[in-house]
Amino acid sequence: MSDTATSPLANPLAARDHARAMAGTKVEAMPMLPPEADDLPEGVSADDLLWEETVAAGGYSSRKLPRGSRLRLIDLAGDACASLLIYNAEMPTERLNVADTVKVQWNAYLGEGKLLLSDMGRVLMSITDDSAGTHDAFCGTSNAATNAAKYGEGRNSGAYPNGRDRLLLGSSKHGLLRRDVHPCVNLFKGTKIEPDGTITPQVGPFAGGRQVVLRAEMDVIVVIANCPHVLDPRDSWSVTPLRLTAWRGATTPAGDPIRLATPEGLRAFENVEDYYRR
Repeated sequence: MSDTATSPLANPLAARDHARAMAGTKVEAMPMLPPEADDLPEGVSADDLLWEETVAAGGYSSRKLPRGSRLRLIDLAGDACASLLIYNAEMPTERLNVADTVKVQWNAYLGEGKLLLSDMGRVLMSITDDSAGTHDAFCGTSNAATNAAKYGEGRNSGAYPNGRDRLLLGSSKHGLLRRDVHPCVNLFKGTKIEPDGTITPQVGPFAGGRQVVLRAEMDVIVVIANCPHVLDPRDSWSVTPLRLTAWRGATTPAGDPIRLATPEGLRAFENVEDYYRR
């Protein structure tokens, strides 16, 4: 008889007792239930906390967030890559449109004050704070084929998971399918377009603790994968944990400086306000 068969865990009751004994165990990468954080911004109550999670290297997560909420992402060790999808929670056929995000704002580089726009001309989320400065709206994320070519393995269940399949897993939690996994933006890993059109990756690693805060301008579904950037030049599959914290907040007021920064942005906010005027 094998060792497995004689192990106490081969007994279903022993396995149950072992599983129950693990209750309350905390590891580095996991969602906190109920959410708790000791570094919320001044004026934010612990009662307003919606989400606290650390996403492992190669992990993913997703959450529905209400209009007005804030989502803070922290690159804990300086080598995270947050590939981000956003959907209108009420009508997920409306989703982040990276081309419009770049085109409407006349700027291909994301940062504080920039908007993440939908394919319906509305602001899904805005970037209210950014201490990173290295983001990417050009390259999308890795897939099984690119990872297999670079690392020799690209399966979702393998040692080197890819961003697209992780985004699919996160989206599927909300009833979405492979066809719904649209082009993403990457936070914390940047790209620079050179005068000759060459894309130069800016992937670090950087100092740990850089952060980005997003404000939900609509009820949204956010899906995040934490896998190496598709243009990461390193031979090794390298990525580090990503921390996510979300809390309730007020909807954007009429005099908000991000809302009023450009005529194009104002129109996108007005489209949101018209959507909720029912």
